[in-house]
Amino acid sequence: MSSQMNRKLGPLPALMFGSRWLQLPLYLGLILAQAVYVFQFWTELVHLIEAAFGHQEALVTLVKSIGYKAAAIKDASGAIVGYEPIAKLNETIIMLVVLGLIDVVMISNLLIMVIVGGYETFVSRMNLEGHPDQPEWLSHVNASVLKVKLATAIIGISSIHLLKTFINADNYSEKTLMWQTLIHIAFLLSAMAIAYTDKLLASAHGGHGSAAEGH
Repeated sequence: MSSQMNRKLGPLPALMFGSRWLQLPLYLGLILAQAVYVFQFWTELVHLIEAAFGHQEALVTLVKSIGYKAAAIKDASGAIVGYEPIAKLNETIIMLVVLGLIDVVMISNLLIMVIVGGYETFVSRMNLEGHPDQPEWLSHVNASVLKVKLATAIIGISSIHLLKTFINADNYSEKTLMWQTLIHIAFLLSAMAIAYTDKLLASAHGGHGSAAEGH
């Protein structure tokens, strides 16, 4: 066994196998993307705290970032001519901002799964066995497990976006609400299909293993 492991690869197999390191810049780029998300998170949080203490400019920035509009002002014919000014934070604005922060955290978790799990699966082992901070899911990660976890994370992110939309539903058309709901359902069905397919494959491998043991 050890002689097979230590056997040198031929030039072409070595080149193909070594090409996996081309993914390393991609994972490093995702780390930089996560740093941008960290900056975005703290920027939004600082604006929220400033708005809570009555900073009007921070409040305006928050309102623009979440796309929130106050009650509409209509003329005699019912046409919208403007919106009432927003003087201070209200529960809806706080909820939308907090959901946005949760959204950033969930996307960051997704990035961690892709960076750590993808590197461990497709590039090289990290040798984290026995490390106190080793993620529980990383001990049994493979391409199939990573695929299901990513699908689950995407559903969670989609749920947050859908909740933000419904909280601020007055500022969206019925068509937008319908399409966002249908897209979320499509994510759910896709995740269920992926999980079911992986279950079938696991059962098939288990059956072949039992048959081999019988022989």
